[in-house]
Amino acid sequence: MDVSTLVAEFVGGNFVLLLVAVFVILCVFLGVRIVPQSEKYVVERFGRLHSVLGPGINFIVPFLDRVAHKISILERQLPNATQDAITSDNVLVQVETSVFYRIIEPEKTVYRIRDVDAAIATTVAGIVRAEIGKMELDEVQSNRNQLIAMIKELVEDAVDNWGIEVTRAEILDVNLDQATREAMLQQLNAERARRAQVTEAEGKKRSVELAADAELYAAEQVAKARRITADAEAYATEVVAKAIADHGIEAAQYQVALKQVEALNALGAGEGKQTIVVPAAALEAFGDAFKLLKGRS
Repeated sequence: MDVSTLVAEFVGGNFVLLLVAVFVILCVFLGVRIVPQSEKYVVERFGRLHSVLGPGINFIVPFLDRVAHKISILERQLPNATQDAITSDNVLVQVETSVFYRIIEPEKTVYRIRDVDAAIATTVAGIVRAEIGKMELDEVQSNRNQLIAMIKELVEDAVDNWGIEVTRAEILDVNLDQATREAMLQQLNAERARRAQVTEAEGKKRSVELAADAELYAAEQVAKARRITADAEAYATEVVAKAIADHGIEAAQYQVALKQVEALNALGAGEGKQTIVVPAAALEAFGDAFKLLKGRS
């Protein structure tokens, strides 16, 4: 008996058992699904959504259930997109945006939207144009963080029904056309010139104020000096008046004679040739002065 005859007899006698073994192996192969950590499987039964398989070992009903979609739940980045927008002060800007998202409910994503990336990109473009249209150019450039947060919130609300979570939205750059840049440069130069003129005017004003303060201070000091001199003269006059009142006219004559003698001494002490004109009564005045001085001594 050859080998082929033995195999034929064995298969003929155990054909049913072989079919059962093949069926069991096929059921195990079709009924057991091992899902990677980075994916989720969407299972359909008779063409309808039945369940979503998470990471690990999962069991499905063979021949009834099938894995219709294998969805990655890793974070994804949309390609950088550039769209035109017009600010509230009618300035055309080009905004470059980038969006990161991940699928958290694949059963919504696969049955509600066909092209996820295109849908999110269109939504982001519309929201960016709408939000920038509410702001002036200066606000767009200075409040970029606030604008990014607002865009992220609005995009999250818009894509919530698709089972998608927007993890991050960024405005990478805000570009202006050449004409707008030149106009802004002229405005910036004009503003710098205005500030320089204001600073110069303030400096001149401060200089004038300081000069006026100095003049006022000098006038006050001169007035004080004059007041002191006047007080001294008033005091001297008061002393002379008191002396006249106490000693009579002789005190006044003594003072006059003393002043005349001092004046003549000053003239005589000068350098060079000098001509002195002496009044006719000068000799008598000198004699009276000497008498008074002698009497004082």
